[in-house]
Amino acid sequence: MIEFFLDAYKNASITQIILEFVVFVFGILSVWFAKKENIWVYPTGLIATVISVYLLFVAGYLGDMMINGYFSIMSIYGWYKWGRKVNDTEELPITRTNTKEKAIGILLFFITVLVVFGIYKWFDYEIHKENYLDIIASGIFFTGMWFMANKKIENWTLWIIGDIIVTPLYAYRGLGMLSLQYLIFTIMAISAYLEWRKILNKSNPQL
Repeated sequence: MIEFFLDAYKNASITQIILEFVVFVFGILSVWFAKKENIWVYPTGLIATVISVYLLFVAGYLGDMMINGYFSIMSIYGWYKWGRKVNDTEELPITRTNTKEKAIGILLFFITVLVVFGIYKWFDYEIHKENYLDIIASGIFFTGMWFMANKKIENWTLWIIGDIIVTPLYAYRGLGMLSLQYLIFTIMAISAYLEWRKILNKSNPQL
């Protein structure tokens, strides 16, 4: 296992290793803050995603780069939403998606899949089998980030599914640190879902 991680960075520059480590640390911090329903999820996440955009651009992984670019934009949106008071008094509460929000989520997923696929074609990148997993994960993560910005508990279900998809994908590509990070994300997302569900059930016992 240790050799697997070391081999992945034999030809990597010190700068790349340091940047990946920063992404690793701040990414985990962001998920931990999200679990605790703490607004610091967004500034920590923003640091991780902006650096990831650069690293993935250099590596040539367009689908993953787009995911993180969107994360950066949605972090700013989520920061605003979580920081704004509902009716100028209450913080945004954890809720479940209604029928309209589910429909928006499904639409967002398919639009994202089409856009990412189109970008691969536009830049004439050869689409390998694993890139289709990128494309699907993009749709899942895009939708999950939108749900999180609106404090919908279903965001954690999407994170869990997406994390399970990309963890072995990054390992296959030799991106050991990212693979380990998403494995940790999977465990944290399961824990966060359970914690948010307790909060939701306490505030809405009839649900």
